[in-house]
Amino acid sequence: MGIRGAVSGDAPVVARVWYDGWRDGHLGHIPEALVAVRTRESFDVRAAERVGDTTVYEVDGQVAGFVMVVNDEVEQVYLAADHRGSGLAAILLAEAERQVKANGYDTAWLAVVEGNARARRFYERQGWISDGPFDYQASSAEGPIAVPCLRYLKRV
Repeated sequence: MGIRGAVSGDAPVVARVWYDGWRDGHLGHIPEALVAVRTRESFDVRAAERVGDTTVYEVDGQVAGFVMVVNDEVEQVYLAADHRGSGLAAILLAEAERQVKANGYDTAWLAVVEGNARARRFYERQGWISDGPFDYQASSAEGPIAVPCLRYLKRV
């Protein structure tokens, strides 16, 4: 049980956890154009491409959750549904914060869709502060898709 860097064999589980969690937190709160391009298969491709940015938390030999960090941005924080409420998300987020600091930054940031109240409450309990609304540019094959979000910040 514990945190480790992801390996290529983790990508299918990371993709499933990411897809399920993303749908739970985003559907009904984001542009339909993004929903259309975020197919199950797109998560498989992106998880495989992002192994180098991914840190997983393993419980009993299974990936229970993960974070993705690039530079000063905590891009993704997800737990498998059966591990939500276990405290693992706080451990993963603390690891993401540590990575941002190790990357040479004093402040970490992340984007949260405004309607994802569960995630917003979690980040606020962990000491993150909303810096206000902005449009996050989500990547897609057709070009960026503007997603109305709140930018959260935390000194690390």
